[in-house]
Amino acid sequence: MILMNSIYDKASNEAMIARINQLTPESKAVWGKMTADQMCVHCSRAIDIAFGKGDIKVNFVMRLLGKMLKKKVFYGGAMGKNSPTAKEFIITDHTDLEVAKAELIARFRRFADEGTACIKTMDHPFWGKLTYEEWNLLMWKHTSHHLEQFGV
Repeated sequence: MILMNSIYDKASNEAMIARINQLTPESKAVWGKMTADQMCVHCSRAIDIAFGKGDIKVNFVMRLLGKMLKKKVFYGGAMGKNSPTAKEFIITDHTDLEVAKAELIARFRRFADEGTACIKTMDHPFWGKLTYEEWNLLMWKHTSHHLEQFGV
């Protein structure tokens, strides 16, 4: 399968970063409850899982559900709006948007700078076993989905 965009490709990666940089304090969500700063922190925490940081608790039933939905979400259409998320990824605090953007950009850029070496776990707590290409699909789709949430 040939992808048009890849987290590991510098040009694709910079295009995603350009989208992140379009966020402003005035950016409003088209759907959902998060503010732009909360969304950036949310995406950063999701990326941290790939880097072997962060800990999310997923019960057996949810892990089974993740395995069942994996192909549809990874290889199907867009991610669903207002989909449920792990409680560890629900952000209620606010932070400076520029700080949150810089942290997300640094994490995202790491994929292009280090390639697959930055991925420290191949077993996602919800989705199960992932290949490097599946990490690529997940990180790209998830980040893009939330940027679309804010119209960028």
